[in-house]
Order: sequence, then C-alpha cells, then structure tokens
Amino acid sequence: MAFDPEFKKALQMLPEAEKDKLILRMLRFNKDLANKLRFELVDTDSVQDKREQLQEKIIKNMQSISKKYYSAGYLMMDVREISASITAHVTITKDKFGEISLNCCMLRNLLKLNNEHIAAEKQGKAYTLCIYIVARIFKILMLIQKQHEDLHMEFREDIVAIGELVAKNGNIMKVAIQNGLDVNWLIQFNIPKDIVDIYKDLRENGLLR
Repeated sequence: MAFDPEFKKALQMLPEAEKDKLILRMLRFNKDLANKLRFELVDTDSVQDKREQLQEKIIKNMQSISKKYYSAGYLMMDVREISASITAHVTITKDKFGEISLNCCMLRNLLKLNNEHIAAEKQGKAYTLCIYIVARIFKILMLIQKQHEDLHMEFREDIVAIGELVAKNGNIMKVAIQNGLDVNWLIQFNIPKDIVDIYKDLRENGLLR
C-alpha cells in the first residue's frame, strides 16, 4: 500500500510517545510483522538456529500426525498447518535456503510415514492431498532453480528421496502424470532449466489445481 507524501509527513511530525503507541497498537494486529521485528531487534538466535528448530518441530509433528492417521483429508489439514509455519518462518527471517530445505523436510517425512496410507485411499478421496504434493514439488524445483548452481547439490538427497517415494505411490503418480510432473526430474536430479515456464504453461491450461 502506497502512502502519499502528506500522510508520511504528518506521521513524521507526531510526538515520539504517540508514534510508539501507534506502533505497538499496529503490531498487536500483525503477528508476522511483530515476530519479524522481534527477530531483527531482540532475538539472539540466528537464521540457521531458527531453521533447525523448525525442522525438528516439523519432524516431530509429522511423526505425531502419522501415528493417528485417519484419512487423506485430515492429513491435508495437518500438512497445511505445517506449511503455514514454514511460510511464517520465511516471512520473519527471509530464509530462502530454509524455504527449500524445510519444504523438502515436510514432504519427505510426509511421504516416508504415510505413503502406504495415501496409496490405499480411493483416488477421489486422496486427490486434494496428491495435487498439493505435486504442486509443492513444482514449487521446490522452481526455488532450487533460482538458487546459485553451487547450492543445487545441497538439495539432491532430499529431492531424489521424494522422487523415489512418489514413484512408489500409485495415487500420487497418477496425479503427477496428469499434471505434467516428470518424476524422473527428481530421481535423476535433473531439473529442467525452463521449469518456471513449464509450470506457467501447466497453470494456464488449468492444471495443478
């Protein structure tokens, strides 16, 4: 949202005490901004510390969720919560490396612990979760492609493992094929250089939804 010069000037003219009150009032309604400022101004943990803490939390949460598996639909709701925690972490820390590694962690553990459950579901009931997984894989591949080539190999182990798990799951494989995801890109760790264009074309043709 853009602010006109007059409004900016008026804000600058406010007494310091009034500015402080306004800032604190606004922060109560914007949790992400409050956490971002806390991280930048107060927190002693580094970005890597925060990433490692969240990774450990993701693994524990996924183990807990998987032990009480009920259906693909309920699993999808739990996965969305984990995904939201990754988004919040990236918003607060601007951790581009962590955005990839944490999403890989989430998907790898999701599939490792629930592959048999997902494969056993009827295609219709599993579709929402399967298309989410396929779309998330595309997102991860695009994020990796944006990184410097020297960093690509940092993600090879996770990507290959995710690809091998997807290949063993009939429900996810069917959705992957229908939506233009070649699992060999993952297994062979050979991400197309034009992965962003491929994704855009698929979306324009109504896929990955």
